[in-house]
This record gives sequence, C-alpha cells and structure tokens, in this order.
Amino acid sequence: MSPVPGTAVPGALGVAAIGYAFMGRAHSQAWRNVAAHFDVPAVEQRVLVGRDAARVAETAARHGWAETATDWREVIGRDDVHIVDVCAPGWLHAEIAVAALEAGKHVLVEKPLANSLAECEAMVAAARAARARGVQSMVGFNYRRVPALAYARRLIADGRIGTVRQVRASYLQDWLASEDAPMTWRLRKETAGSGALGDIASHTIDQVQFLLGDTVTEVSGRLHTFVARRTGPHGVEDVTVDDAAWATLLLAGGAVASVEVSRVALGRKNSLRIEVYGSEGALAFDLERLNELEFLDAVGPAAEQGLRRIIVTEPEHPYLGAWWPQGHIIGWEHTFTHQIRDFLAAIREGTAPSPSFEEGLQVQRVLTAVEESAAKSTAVQL
Repeated sequence: MSPVPGTAVPGALGVAAIGYAFMGRAHSQAWRNVAAHFDVPAVEQRVLVGRDAARVAETAARHGWAETATDWREVIGRDDVHIVDVCAPGWLHAEIAVAALEAGKHVLVEKPLANSLAECEAMVAAARAARARGVQSMVGFNYRRVPALAYARRLIADGRIGTVRQVRASYLQDWLASEDAPMTWRLRKETAGSGALGDIASHTIDQVQFLLGDTVTEVSGRLHTFVARRTGPHGVEDVTVDDAAWATLLLAGGAVASVEVSRVALGRKNSLRIEVYGSEGALAFDLERLNELEFLDAVGPAAEQGLRRIIVTEPEHPYLGAWWPQGHIIGWEHTFTHQIRDFLAAIREGTAPSPSFEEGLQVQRVLTAVEESAAKSTAVQL
C-alpha cells in the first residue's frame, strides 16, 4: 500500500531524497506511485532535503513528503531513514553517497555516478564494503527502464539480430542553442564536471554497453563549445564545459559504436536515438516515440525485409504488465517508477541491483577517455 504523508506504516522503509529540483521531482513521483502498481516493500517518503527551506517545503507538499530538512548530514543519521536517494548535482554525489553507505543506508544516485574518476572509485569502494553488510546501491540510468529498450536488449541477447556489428547513438537537445541562454552551474566545470558529455553522453554510453551486454575498450573523441561566454547572475562568465561531444567506441565483442550528443541542436528537445545493426537484423529506437521499437529480421526472404514497428505496450513486454491494457502508452516518468521498483526488489531479495556503482564507474572511465582523446587527438585504450 502507498503510505499517507505524515502517517507511519509498520515495517516500511523510510526514504530521504537529497535534492528537490528537476530530478528530485521525477524521483518523488516514482516513490509516491511505485507501490500502487508493483509488488514492492512498503516505503514512506520521510524527508526531502534541500538548501532553500521555503522551496523544498513547497516541493515536499506537492510531492508527498512528510517533512523537510536543509542538512543532509543530519538526515542520513536518522534511524527512520533506510534509503537515501541522491538527486543533488554531481559534485555532491560522492560525499553524500559515501556517508550514507557508511551509515548503513541503501543508496540510489542519479547519473552520472560522480564528476571524476577519483570520486567514482571512492564510491565503488564504499559500495563494496556496504554490500558485504547487506546494504545495496545503484546508479540511476533510467533509460534502461524504458520497456522498448529493455525489450531490445532481450532481442539482442536472444540472437535475434545475430552478431552486432555497429551501433549509432545520438542524444540531441537545443536548450543552449541561443547565445542568450543564461549561465548556470551546468556550464561550469568545477560544478558540472563536463557539459553534454557527462549530462547526456553518459546515457548513450550506458545504453550501448547495456544493450549489447558488452564493454567499451577503446575511445576516440572530440569536444566542442559553440558559445564560449554566457551571462549569469554574476555577469558575463566563461563557459568551461562542452556544448557537444562526439566519440567512436570499440567494444570488447568487436562491435563499433558512434556517439553524438549536443545541447545546441536546434529543433531537438530531448531526442535519444539508438540504432543497432547485426549480421541477421537491426533495431532502432527513438525516445520521441518511447513506446515503439523498430525491428528488422533479415533471416526471411529479401523481398519481405524491412524495419517494422513494434508497439511496446503488451503485458509480455518488460514492466508493462503492471500498467494499462495493451495499446495504452506510458511516458518518460514511468521509467523512474520502474527504476524504483527494481531497486526495492533488490533490497527485498538481498541481491545487488544494476546498474551498480561499478557500472557507473565504467561509464565514467569512458567519459574520461573521451576527454583525454579530445585533448590529445588520439585514440585512448581503456
């Protein structure tokens, strides 16, 4: 059952979310709704944490949190908090996650895992130590929970497209296309770590490895900043991260993937597109058509071949048995509910959820290799 804010549910897992903006709201919606659709352990939205007391209180009231706080350090020490959901900016991930794990709390961290390899490695060490004590951790690459992409992974694993040869993955947005777009923390390297690379290339790189069940072994990359200076609250500032990134990835299994990401691609609001080409077929997905998957079976007669559209809304498709009758579509926000469902199932079963912090570290290694390759104009081995 879903708890009523302010009431206690015996045996429920208390959740604290750190961060109340975009990702905080997306995660809040998932925590509030997951038990209404999935068989999961009972949870209570105990406390929402943010630095601005007034704004965090407003968000908490809207999204079902029982109370608020402004100091995450006090919250993770509470006996009634069992899960810490880190939705804060990337430069805070390592400090919060490590402290929460050491306090014996299960931890979910939004992607990317952190802003640097050193921070990610510290988080992995803490996660491994905590796992030995039965404390679970996971990084939030929510697109793994798109039913169409989860189904695509199943088709690839079942050999339906044969040996994967190449992948094309792009993630294009346009919210920074205008030179008048204001300066934010996302455009400063000391707070964001990187630009489009860490923000959205992390998703594409995770998807390439997730869909293929494979690991990147070599990277060639390029970064570019199209608008070098922007105006913010403190006047005109230098933009110290990339606006766009490109990479060619070689995977251990022999496949080659091309990745392109941008936050200045006019007309593309949130366009994640993935194409996978194998020896016996192909798959294609576009986030702007989240409930659809294109599939080519090249085993049949050539005269009958072609990409066909699969409407991924059947109860047999991943996650969809919990939702509406077949043919009724779901949306972007459902991916976070699926993510929480899987995390809670892992906690109940005592199994390590995926993507683990180790998987998040692997993505960070690829991101770092893209930066290194771009700086040196040479391929980088992982």
